[in-house]
Order: sequence, then C-alpha cells, then structure tokens
Amino acid sequence: MIISAAIIIGLMIGSFLNVCIYRMPRERSIVTPRSYCPACKHQIPYYDNIPVLSFILLLGKCRFCKKSISLRYVTVEVLTAIIFAILIKVLGLNPVTVIYMVLSAGLIIATFIDFEYQIIPDEITYGGMLVGVIASLAFPQLHNTANRFYALRDSLFGIILGGALIYLIASIGTIAFRKKLKEIGQESAMGGGDVKYMAMIGAFLGWQGAVFVFFLAPFFGSFVGVIEKLRKRADIIPYGPYLSLATLIVILLGDKILQTVFPR
Repeated sequence: MIISAAIIIGLMIGSFLNVCIYRMPRERSIVTPRSYCPACKHQIPYYDNIPVLSFILLLGKCRFCKKSISLRYVTVEVLTAIIFAILIKVLGLNPVTVIYMVLSAGLIIATFIDFEYQIIPDEITYGGMLVGVIASLAFPQLHNTANRFYALRDSLFGIILGGALIYLIASIGTIAFRKKLKEIGQESAMGGGDVKYMAMIGAFLGWQGAVFVFFLAPFFGSFVGVIEKLRKRADIIPYGPYLSLATLIVILLGDKILQTVFPR
C-alpha cells in the first residue's frame, strides 16, 4: 500500500517537475499560468493532464494542435515514481526518506535541464543548499546523529567541501585543456553551476557523502562521455546528470559504504 502511494505521489510530482524543467530555463513562473501546450499555447484541461494516462489516451499528441508531446514528460513522471518507490522500499517511510524525495525531485529537474541546456538553475542550487541546511537542523538523523550541532556542521562542511572539490577539478581541467577550450569557445572546463550543484548535494549528504559522490560520478561521466564523443563528436558534456546518479547511489547504498570507508 505504501509503495503504491509512493508511485501515485511520484507520478503527480513528476508532472509538476515537468513544468519546472520547461519553465525554469526560460525564466518563467512555475506557478502561473496553468499548464499549456508548448506548441499552440492552449491551456491543458485537467482531464488531459493526468500523469502517463493522458499521454496514452491522447496517443502522445496535443488534443488541440495535434503536435507530438515530448516523451520527456512521461519519462520524468515514471522516473520520479520509480525513484520514490525505491526510496520507500529501501529506506522505509520516515522523515529522512521524505527529505531524500525532495532532494531527488531537485536532482531530476537539474538533470533534465542540464542535458538540454548545459545549465543548472540557481533556484535549484541555492534553494537546495538552504533546504539541506534547514532539513539537517530539523532532522539531524539525516546525518546519522541525534545532535543538531553535528548535523549542521556536517551540512555546512558538505557545502564547502563539495563545492571546493568540483572547483578544484574544474581549475585543473581549465589549465590542462586550455588550448582545446579556446578552440571551442569555452572559458572553463566545468561550469559554475556544477560547483554550486555539488555544494547543494553536500548540504544533504554531508562532507563524507560529498566526497563519495565526487569520486563516483566520474565513472558514469567518463563512460557516457566516450559514447557521446564517438556518437556525436561532442565536446561539451553536461556533468550534472552524473552527479545526480552518484547521489542517488550514495543515498541508497551510502550508509554501508560510508561506514566502511569513513568509520565514525
């Protein structure tokens, strides 16, 4: 029953995340106006805005202009539902799990925006840092402690160390690949959004989790990067999605791994 509820809630929240993914890069309000078709701008009635089901019933097309609806919409809805269900299944229903659901929602928004635009909105990074610090104070068990001071310390250290690690690697990469970056018109090997994004992740996971994400993400990034280089000859590859994937792995498996690597 709880898993089913998590799936339904995930589908509904995923629908809202699609609004954020579409509007945030365009600097539009995520509150108003109501959802509308990107092609014909017609407002979508509530019965055409049911997650997944409406997409199926409409055969993936807008009711009014018949333009195809991007598969991204249903992908985000299903992905959110799956992640929520896995979090409940693995971690149980508790305040920490709810916090991780909130974090996961931010990860999904950032991932899909970064894939398309190679940016991560400040609303996600700065807002996420604030939420992470507040959540750490309110629920110190987020950092495996009952002491609020220790939880706040871990959250703040996570912000500082998480951002510093990415900034350091970006600086080294900029120096090492200066000639290539100049050829493609880039000033830095890694965007400032990635630095802030890693700091945001550190606010939730603490400095230990941030370190683990930092070392885990390159495995995914390098693998996909080689494929994209061969497939598209791409020079610019968004890094945020791999930080997101590494973060989810640390959330689900991190306690056992971190207790082994960083015993308290």
